[in-house]
Amino acid sequence: MTLLRLEDVSVRLHNRTVLDSLNWQVEVGKIYSIIGPNGSGKSTLLKTCAGQLKPAQGKVLLQGRLLDSYPRRQLARHMAMLQQSQASLPDVSVRSLVSYGRFPHQPVWGAKRKEDEKIVEWAMAQTGTLPFAERKLSNLSGGERQRVWIAMTLAQQSGLILLDEPTTYLDVNHQWEVMELVHDLNRKYSITIVMVLHDLNHAAACSDELLVMRAGEMYASGPPEQVITDRMLRDVFGVRGSVGRDDRSGRMHCHIEGLLEAVDFSAQPAIAAVK
Repeated sequence: MTLLRLEDVSVRLHNRTVLDSLNWQVEVGKIYSIIGPNGSGKSTLLKTCAGQLKPAQGKVLLQGRLLDSYPRRQLARHMAMLQQSQASLPDVSVRSLVSYGRFPHQPVWGAKRKEDEKIVEWAMAQTGTLPFAERKLSNLSGGERQRVWIAMTLAQQSGLILLDEPTTYLDVNHQWEVMELVHDLNRKYSITIVMVLHDLNHAAACSDELLVMRAGEMYASGPPEQVITDRMLRDVFGVRGSVGRDDRSGRMHCHIEGLLEAVDFSAQPAIAAVK
């Protein structure tokens, strides 16, 4: 079943077209990763899906209804978004931050309810943050902090979570820890997840579907094994590489062998969606 649909969406920022006539849909219960080089429109696409940016043309539909027709609190019950980075850390405990996720469900007068407290506890338990629930956010490691932010979005109890580069600034161990957490939440609770990722191996290993962006347009979309190819690495990222599968885990992986000579991306034909 289609949860989110973009129809002929174009977005302009500072008199420049950042997304150009994009058509894409997100199905319930899957993990999607948006990949592409810097400046290809990945984060702009995610913000458009979240309603933070309005298309210059086209429509964004959530459950068949225009996204901009949802009141703010109602939209937040259907969709949660975690930004790429937080400008400053609130001086609050982990429990307090996670409880912010209950805002869309609380009465207008903001009264605390036992139901909200139970869901906050559940969200922390699912993300492994319950043991340090009373600690201040500023006292946590980067990996712990990212799990807390994910717990907050989980407490929002929306069917769709949008993550903008959730592994940024984390070391390799914590990057995979976050990816495994996202994967587990999807498989256990059928939460639909749309992520912007830079790491192709993370995208290949943890996603049901990929969307490859290049210069504001869709280059390809579909399952990782069909989208991540030697040709895509060449056309989109300008590198020589090979694609294989790990013998033990069965996960796909990319091996980048080196840069190509200067590539004129505008002269490269896009691949149609492979679905």
